[in-house]
Amino acid sequence: MAQSPATKLGHGLAKVLGIKLNYRNEVSSPDALTRGESVFSVASADTYVEEEPTSAEWIRETLPSGHDLILYGRSLFPFTHWIGRYNLIWLAGDLVAGITVGAVVVPQGMAYALLADLPPEFGLYTSFMGVLIYWFFATSKDITIGPVAVMSTIVGNILIKVHKTHPKLVLDQVASSLAIVAGGIICFLGLVRLGWLVDLISLTAISAFMTGSAINIAVSQVPTLMGITGFSTRDSTYKVVIHILQHLGRTQLDAAMGLTALAMLYLIRSACVFASKKKPSRQKTFFFISTLRTAFVILLYTLISYLANRHHRKKPKFKILGTVPRGFKHARVPTVNKTIVKSFASQLPVSVIVLLIEHIAISKSFGRVNNYQINPSQELVAIGVTNLLGPFLGAYPATGSFSRTAIKSKAGVRTPFAGVITAVVVLLAIYALPAVFFYIPSSSLSAVIIHAVGDLITPPNTVYQFWRVSPIEVFIFFAGVFVTIFSSIENGIYVTIAVSAAVLGFRLFKAQGRFLGKVKVRSIAADTNLGGDGGFDSKGQSPFDKGSGKTRSIFLPIDHDDGSNPEIHIDSPYPGVFIYRFSEGFNYPNASHYFDYLTHHIFKYTRRTNANSYPRLGDRPWNDPGPRRGRVAEVRDDLPTLKAIILDFSSVNNVDITSVQNLIDVRNQLDRYASPEKVDWHIACINNRWTKRALISAGFGYPTPADAGIHRWKPIFSVAEIGGFDSAASAAEQRDNEKNNQRQRTRDLEHGSDGIAPRSDDSSSSDLDKRLSHSGAYKQGTKLAVVHGLNRPLFHIDLTSALESAILNVEQRSDTLKPAAGEPAAPVEIAANK
Repeated sequence: MAQSPATKLGHGLAKVLGIKLNYRNEVSSPDALTRGESVFSVASADTYVEEEPTSAEWIRETLPSGHDLILYGRSLFPFTHWIGRYNLIWLAGDLVAGITVGAVVVPQGMAYALLADLPPEFGLYTSFMGVLIYWFFATSKDITIGPVAVMSTIVGNILIKVHKTHPKLVLDQVASSLAIVAGGIICFLGLVRLGWLVDLISLTAISAFMTGSAINIAVSQVPTLMGITGFSTRDSTYKVVIHILQHLGRTQLDAAMGLTALAMLYLIRSACVFASKKKPSRQKTFFFISTLRTAFVILLYTLISYLANRHHRKKPKFKILGTVPRGFKHARVPTVNKTIVKSFASQLPVSVIVLLIEHIAISKSFGRVNNYQINPSQELVAIGVTNLLGPFLGAYPATGSFSRTAIKSKAGVRTPFAGVITAVVVLLAIYALPAVFFYIPSSSLSAVIIHAVGDLITPPNTVYQFWRVSPIEVFIFFAGVFVTIFSSIENGIYVTIAVSAAVLGFRLFKAQGRFLGKVKVRSIAADTNLGGDGGFDSKGQSPFDKGSGKTRSIFLPIDHDDGSNPEIHIDSPYPGVFIYRFSEGFNYPNASHYFDYLTHHIFKYTRRTNANSYPRLGDRPWNDPGPRRGRVAEVRDDLPTLKAIILDFSSVNNVDITSVQNLIDVRNQLDRYASPEKVDWHIACINNRWTKRALISAGFGYPTPADAGIHRWKPIFSVAEIGGFDSAASAAEQRDNEKNNQRQRTRDLEHGSDGIAPRSDDSSSSDLDKRLSHSGAYKQGTKLAVVHGLNRPLFHIDLTSALESAILNVEQRSDTLKPAAGEPAAPVEIAANK
């Protein structure tokens, strides 16, 4: 076929650059491999030569099409998928949930603004913009965006540091600038669909961060709760505890308003939980009473404060909130300049991390609970846009709130539109209630904060479950908590993420491969008695003999490291044949570790093929000098020589240049070890076409020619019957059972240097037709199709076919006798196809 001008140009350029286009091309020589069409008759099977994936194909699959761009644009506004079907039933649920959350977010928002070292009205602005904007971009109906305790604490720490280094900067403008910069970063990550990056942060790191932060925040609020002054509550947690104990004698009347409010909050919640258990029919009523406890307590103590301080506005008897301006008095175009950004640049990473992990962790959790799936990337867009637009009305960084999200979910929210209802409630509070806010006791707001963050502390039972699942991660958890307590929230986040990444890296780098052996199993009835004399009955039959169904072979680690019964004897696959399974993928970090173990094991359990390969002492390599002078070399004649290696790629998805090069190096090393023979490399369960292409480029997938000439192989073909019956593994197992594990030799003789003439194509085709006609899956009018390409004879669909192929080829090379007359040829794997 004539080549196109582009192809000719490319081939000419490759020739000039010295690029060998046919390097390791197994089909470049038509005589090098004869596994193909002559084996199958046209009437019985469809031939298949597997094509390699191309770069153009990858580009087509990767680049978005016009339809993909349309779907992407629509995915940015998820409300368009459901707003057209909005109905009154949904509205009723959203009204209840929205009003309920609004009653909670108003006092919480003001309290969290104080944590951020800002006036209380900024908490209301942040709450309003969060719930108003989020519903346009939301993929979660439960999430409530607004001020949260942890983020507010971090903002407060940042503003205190900025005030010390840049005293001329307006702190609320710094907070707004932080929201815009962090929101811009998060929005960009969402737009380019990098939401999966959040999955790099483990649940252990999130739990440690939330627990340590909750303890830090709760302790920092105790001085305000008790009316104690004279020291900084922004110090490390342990220092704040020490200062509280030192200044306990300075407790003021604020303690009466704070401690009783905190006790009432817990008392109401406990009473509602108890009552709902006693009267399940009124569980919904008790839930709403419990949910509104925060609003009720704040209103009650505001009334008490008003009665105590209405004649003492200038010098109140205990600290109160003070003047809260009506309306959006701080609405403006945010100021973002180099000076402001530099003032908080060092704290920007932790701010972004907190905004991400708290929101995504909460949204995923409630999505699983309520049976829907969120889009992490779109959630990042929602957080980012909220923080980009919020500062125009005076908002500071906001993210998802755990406590308000839980309330919203339990209140029966139906759609994200409930956020609009909450926004209306907050808007009414901003314009109608500022006069009432004046008398709110600060200690009562501290009680609200302590009560809210108490639910973020990981309970002991959960930590115990961590221990049951992964003990090492419990140490990571406590490391994060202790660093947060004895240092800061920021350092606690960095430590848990860094240590989790280190553990992941260690597991990846030190991934341990497993050598597998063969075990026969059979399913038996669950009530079968396995006791007695080794499980045998009076007739001498074991449950294995009486089991229903066919026996089958499975492959287990030889060292029983998977927890299988150590009393089970695991057979070696075949003398000199090894099955090796990768456990954690196969890439450049772990390739060397995998193969160090592989070669060590092989050298330990095999002997060199040619024991006299070093006739003189000087011919030996320095790392294998042999026995000392006067001593006899170790006799290893009882060990087999290396024949074949089967690699199980079931856990491998992608490979890289380094891992493939390591594979090539080990192949060459073992070829020298087995010289003058060649080691057969069979690879099973390859899941990725690009992995196949990489292995083929390295010379795997087809036989390695012998030094004396081309060595023709006879692998087992994996074929599928167009319709759907027994698998290839089942056919091989059935034959194995019927013949009592007797190995069958192949009738087809291979080309080689042994001088035996090859069989004609007609004879080979006839043999295969005969075998297929006896197969249980071969039916009249049914055609067969090859599963793997004929040009990839050493790639196998499963370990059974790989082992059968390896054994048959080993026996073919070692035995020059023909099979006995009438002896069946090697089985062909078939499965249903249509």
